[in-house]
Amino acid sequence: MSTQFTILLVVQILASFTIIVLVLLQQGKGADMGSAFGSGSAGSLFGSTGAANFLSRATKWAAVVFFAATIGLAYLGNLTGDKQDTGIMEGFMPSQSVPAAPESKASAVPSASGASGAADQSGSSIPAAKD
Repeated sequence: MSTQFTILLVVQILASFTIIVLVLLQQGKGADMGSAFGSGSAGSLFGSTGAANFLSRATKWAAVVFFAATIGLAYLGNLTGDKQDTGIMEGFMPSQSVPAAPESKASAVPSASGASGAADQSGSSIPAAKD
């Protein structure tokens, strides 16, 4: 792994944890969960509405950093010369065919031609209407 890749990965992880913490600290519209952490009081460090503005702006910038790191990681990931497929379909070859199951001679669907259970000789899978 290159140093740039490692640095971007660490920045992305830190930004994701920052977003999680900032979202949990914000006060919801109906719930006063934010006041449990001190953001609900009017005499707080940021004032009565300052904490909400600060937290929403900090969340916005943490999201910008997260997406920038994501774009940087995608760019660095595509720079490598070996275009190796490491997905779940890595070993799949479309020209390979799956062997067909052997056909059984007995029909799985019973015939409606009689009570004796004799097979329908017409070759049709739809039973003929009886008058």
